[in-house]
Amino acid sequence: MLPSAVRPDCAVAVASGVHWIGALDPDLRSFDIILRTANGTSYNAYAVRGSAGVAIIDTVKASYAESFFRRLESVAGYDEITTIVLNHLEPDHSGALPELLRRAPAATLYVSHQARPMLKGLFDPAEFEHRIVAVGTGDTADLGDRQLEFINTPYLHWPDTQCTWLAATGTLFSGDFLGCHYCDPRLFNDAVGDFRFSFEYYYAHIMRPFRAHVREALDLIEPLPLRTIAPGHGPILRDDPRDYVRRYRALSAPSLHGADSKTLLVFYISAYGATRRMAEAVAAGAEQVGDVRVSLYDIEGSEPQPFVDLIEEADALLFGSPTINGDAVKPVWDLLSSLTMVDVKGKLGAAFGSYGWSGEAVPMIEDRLRRLKLRVPVAGVKARLEPTGDEFAACRELGRQTALHLLGRAEHRVVDMASLT
Repeated sequence: MLPSAVRPDCAVAVASGVHWIGALDPDLRSFDIILRTANGTSYNAYAVRGSAGVAIIDTVKASYAESFFRRLESVAGYDEITTIVLNHLEPDHSGALPELLRRAPAATLYVSHQARPMLKGLFDPAEFEHRIVAVGTGDTADLGDRQLEFINTPYLHWPDTQCTWLAATGTLFSGDFLGCHYCDPRLFNDAVGDFRFSFEYYYAHIMRPFRAHVREALDLIEPLPLRTIAPGHGPILRDDPRDYVRRYRALSAPSLHGADSKTLLVFYISAYGATRRMAEAVAAGAEQVGDVRVSLYDIEGSEPQPFVDLIEEADALLFGSPTINGDAVKPVWDLLSSLTMVDVKGKLGAAFGSYGWSGEAVPMIEDRLRRLKLRVPVAGVKARLEPTGDEFAACRELGRQTALHLLGRAEHRVVDMASLT
């Protein structure tokens, strides 16, 4: 049995005038379907007392609302609440918001400009229209002897996300940013168990696709005189909070090659060798261009995860698959599904492959690439059974043209609009 720092229905002091009033969910084993939560999670919410009123920062999942309200009531009366801040609209943070607004009729709700039009998904905004204020970086909410300052941090991990800074105590209420799914009743990072795996797992699955936005947010947060980071999930970071900021900086930094280098990756799987030979021709065509690093990977029997780092850093991704039973083969789909973990928007993509009867794999892969926001400027290449000399030439041209597009050297084309229908 772990020693508990959280008594039922009691708030926990975080800093002077700041209390945790959230909820613990130790039995949760998956979050948003895709995340494993072996240690459960916490829904962190906070009360901040100033000389001119109390602010509530975030709420909890609706099923934990009563616990949240009882903890809130242990440190503040509803008539004292002048300010409600929602750093993120996702239901695990906003579940108790409508009821809180009803119980605290004098409170003003502060959300980001991006969140303002999304509130209709939570309640009828007309009910609270006159009480909603949209804020951006540098805007403040006054609590008398202390102020809350807002920091716009979009796409961490929704467009609406923001952080809230309390300079009086050096506390950053960071929302999902710098948090993790890890439930421990001891609550603080210097008291709980080892949660490093959960911290990095959370980054990999939630923040990694938005690492450019992570770096932008860090640029705003690093200059702050941080004493405590109070995230929306997981341990409150009171011991060396900058260590976690530094870790995010390292995780979000480009790491595999210089910024000026262009990389093109060719992934393939082959049943009888035809698609493999096509992949070799594609790679050879790309190498003819020069100034592009070309790598070739046979993914048969491989797990997708080792390729994720390569994909994140690459500039062009080409996929070769045979068509079996009217479809691309499973290892290709497994690898493509892993692309949701990283930012691939704007990268170049292409497809090729051998087939026996119908050849659906190539257009299906191209469609998936476009839906993942990759650009597919060069039409794929299909070959029935064993490729001919002309088809190998087309593969080399596919690689060459993709490399030229990557370097901005491709010739402008006149598009036949009839071909697009």
